[in-house]
Amino acid sequence: MKTKIPELSPNASPADILRIGIEAAGGPVSLACSFSLEDVAIIDIAHQAGIKLGVFALDTGRLNEETYEVADALKVRYHLKIEWYFPRHEDVEPLERSEGLFSFRESLDKRHACCQIRKVEPLSRALKELSGWVTGMRREQSITRGDLKAIERDTLNGGILKINPLIDWSEEQLVSYSEEQSLPKNRLYSQGYRSIGCAPCTRAVKEGEDARAGRWWWENPENKECGLHRR
Repeated sequence: MKTKIPELSPNASPADILRIGIEAAGGPVSLACSFSLEDVAIIDIAHQAGIKLGVFALDTGRLNEETYEVADALKVRYHLKIEWYFPRHEDVEPLERSEGLFSFRESLDKRHACCQIRKVEPLSRALKELSGWVTGMRREQSITRGDLKAIERDTLNGGILKINPLIDWSEEQLVSYSEEQSLPKNRLYSQGYRSIGCAPCTRAVKEGEDARAGRWWWENPENKECGLHRR
């Protein structure tokens, strides 16, 4: 029988959402960590609240050096164990040999194919033994995330629970929390980045652009998901 989605108070804090979601999952739960401001805040919130939460990361092979620096800083600060997952070389090698290193910029289908190999398939392995996973997604981030729920069922990954504790936070709240707690922060944020993924698919945003305008900037806003959070 599938786990029932728990009801939440309208005033539930991120720590409340985490605690209730993990309890409802009834088994191991881990944060999918990209070392963003959101994910670092969730690690700190869980740490301060005494909430046991696993952490895993997807190393796509195309991450920025600055992202790895945050991972190391978190290991030191929280004595954190990070479970790393990597794309299968037997998938990456044929892709790059036949399509080249930047095929993902040629069409949406080719970008999805790259994300499938580098992100979606490794994620499926990371989630295989979990009862739930935690993300740093916020409704404010983009039009593709406007109908998110704090705790929902991930029908694409066996019906496990998906917990989004920062769902209602604004970017201002997030930045304030990060500064107040002196959290490790990716140096790219100070260079105009507001959402950080793979290096070739991410750039700084211009004044007035939304937070995810720098992700796959050659695509339309409604397409800007990598497949990890398809709905």
